[in-house]
Amino acid sequence: MKILGGIVLLMMLGSKIGAAAVDPAKMDAIFTDLKSDTAPGGAVLVIKDGRAVFARGYGVTDLRTLGKIGVHTNFRLASVSKQFTAMAVMLLVHDGRLRYDDRLTDVFPDFPAYGRAITIRHLLNHTSGLQDYEDLMEPDNGASPEKIPQIKDAGVLALLKQQTSTKFVPGAKWEYSNSGYAVLAMVVEKVSGKAFGQFLQERIFGPLKMQSSIAYERGKNEVPHRAYGHARKEAGWQQTDQSSTSAVLGDGGIYSSLDDLAKWDDGLRHHRLLSEVEMRPAFTPGKLEPAGRRRYGPAGNALFRGKPAEYGFGWFLDSYKGHARMWHFGETVGFRTAFQRFVNDKLSIIVLCNREDVSAEELALRVADLYLRR
Repeated sequence: MKILGGIVLLMMLGSKIGAAAVDPAKMDAIFTDLKSDTAPGGAVLVIKDGRAVFARGYGVTDLRTLGKIGVHTNFRLASVSKQFTAMAVMLLVHDGRLRYDDRLTDVFPDFPAYGRAITIRHLLNHTSGLQDYEDLMEPDNGASPEKIPQIKDAGVLALLKQQTSTKFVPGAKWEYSNSGYAVLAMVVEKVSGKAFGQFLQERIFGPLKMQSSIAYERGKNEVPHRAYGHARKEAGWQQTDQSSTSAVLGDGGIYSSLDDLAKWDDGLRHHRLLSEVEMRPAFTPGKLEPAGRRRYGPAGNALFRGKPAEYGFGWFLDSYKGHARMWHFGETVGFRTAFQRFVNDKLSIIVLCNREDVSAEELALRVADLYLRR
């Protein structure tokens, strides 16, 4: 085992990791459906009081090698990536190179006039009203995954520059926006002068020793210990790892593992990148204009649709059964992910799945129930 920042990081699954507050058999039972030597599955990590008390992998990384999923297996995080995009922006604010109230047209002078009403804070809080880039893309017409043209963050920005208005007045409503986080990745590039993935490596992954985490760009880099996404079809499991939107980094293109996310969790807990004061905006729900509506829109996960949406910078912030939390889920082709942090309870739960027939957030909350009711 390796010790870093008070957290026990498992070098292999099945290691004894300290006295767990919950019977491991009860934990393991939650993930019974993921157990297999031939099918995709997932990985789960529970951190309590700064220590890893449960870590297990289930299923295989891909159908070709049947490699077993472990703590070093890297999954596409999908929208759990947004917390890293938000941190990148916050680091630029820390550097004095950006302000949360800067306008989109301040960063991109050639952006259409409607960008004058959109601030960096609006983008971070999902209150910008930007058009959904997936609605603006050309259809793939059923092309095979290898032949589907993939849009990138720069392409998203280009599509939005072709528009003349937002869906609603910025700041007047909350609506989950992948477009906003793709634009934020381009903000990071424009302001820093570095590629988004390079900035993440130099300012986040490197300092926290997240050695395997990566903003994946097909043909430019490789994901170590990679899990591939899958879907269950009538004929059995099928690899469904890439889609036309899989190359967009800011809203969901980061790969990481349990081992690295434990270091990220530790970095947040001990304010290793930004001070507690500097982190407060990320953990403060965005404000809406008077009479604004704050509800999960159609893009929201079914578990939370219709509930009040409390969102900071890259984190949902509503409580669960009276327990304050910061959390996020991720859903993309072939992957389901969840990261639940109950700060006051000193409890973090991470579930990463390389199959799309499960709800990672439901699994994570079932784990939370074992701890929070004690």
